[in-house]
Amino acid sequence: MPVRRGFIAGAGLAALGLAGLALYGSGLMGGNGGMASGPCAGSAPALTRIETAAKGDVAGMQAPKQSKPAPDLTFKGPDGTETTLAAMKGRLLLVNLWATWCAPCKAEMPALDRLQAQMGGKDFDVVAINVDTRNLDKPAEWLKQAGITHLPFYADPGGRVLPAVQRHADSAGLPTTLLIDGAGCTIGVMKGGAEWSSPDGLALIRAALGR
Repeated sequence: MPVRRGFIAGAGLAALGLAGLALYGSGLMGGNGGMASGPCAGSAPALTRIETAAKGDVAGMQAPKQSKPAPDLTFKGPDGTETTLAAMKGRLLLVNLWATWCAPCKAEMPALDRLQAQMGGKDFDVVAINVDTRNLDKPAEWLKQAGITHLPFYADPGGRVLPAVQRHADSAGLPTTLLIDGAGCTIGVMKGGAEWSSPDGLALIRAALGR
């Protein structure tokens, strides 16, 4: 069954209880015209591949006109100690922000789990970061109840990651997903949910890897 598409505004929706509200922003993404320059110039070929592969169940993935360094994110790893996004350089990353109060986020988690099971390894990983700041035992318990077994548990109870990614991606809500290449450069942004483990999703990741 396809994952329910949706996008939840990040500011105050938990209090309002509008977990199912779908809000899609226009953003800065779309097209990859112009001369590539700067620290992410080497990522330019991947942008063309992403544009071509973003279709069907992952048609919402948008490549930027020019790639730029991913935001400097710090969050807690599976062992509870702090880690950084920069420490994960060297492989393709699908960085997904989710929360237990975000219905579209929870709807796509099984597909992200399957994607990690099928393609996760030395060249690629799904980094799903929980952004709940209350009831901090709830996210890990929800993952267990939902049968999510292949995704390591990353979390940002301090609330630093969400605003940083929102600024970077020009995104106002959840779920938001960044596709980051091995050089640490953003080569795609998805605003809303997707069926990540579908044939379209797998083809997108292979294209990003240049396969």
